[in-house]
Amino acid sequence: MPVKVAIIDYGMGNLYSVRNTFVSLGISADIIEKAGDDKIFSYDKLILPGVGAFGDAMKELKKRGFIIPIKDFVGLGRPLLGICLGMQLLLDKSEESRSTVGLGIIQGVVKKFSSRLKCPHMGWNAIEARSRAGSIFKNIKSPFFAYFCHSYYARPAKRSAVIGETEYGIRFASMIQAGRVYGMQFHPEKSQEMGIKLLRNFITQC
Repeated sequence: MPVKVAIIDYGMGNLYSVRNTFVSLGISADIIEKAGDDKIFSYDKLILPGVGAFGDAMKELKKRGFIIPIKDFVGLGRPLLGICLGMQLLLDKSEESRSTVGLGIIQGVVKKFSSRLKCPHMGWNAIEARSRAGSIFKNIKSPFFAYFCHSYYARPAKRSAVIGETEYGIRFASMIQAGRVYGMQFHPEKSQEMGIKLLRNFITQC
């Protein structure tokens, strides 16, 4: 049976470009604006995209009733992919909004790049796969390049959660994983061949 994919819409994402990428792969992906009626649990995999501020994003997720269903979905062992801001939301908290609690699915914090660096970190940069324990990297040679646009970066509490790293003033986590939950700090939908391969692998391998 075809994999059922849902893209979470909380008003702050590049969700249509993400969906169009899945369509180009022959994968149907629905956009969900609210979490009511347990609809989220009828899907096999969730995508949490995002562009914007950490605090505003969490506020919108709460307003639309997504927070508990997302956590329950992950608790059932189903796969979730966070993209850009969506990856940061997987962690506990962010320096961008110190009073806001994140989803806490992966332990860690979100840090701001040094003021000595040009922000946002924008454009193409290399990612070095740190672990091949999962099949997200199937048919992908390390290092590979992807497209970034961000001023904050994830710092997971456990080193084992970091599966991809990138250099920008410091060496930071550009891909993270805990169980079947994945995060990509870059935009796979803007990363041409490598991004398409990663999204395909998430759907078919993870």
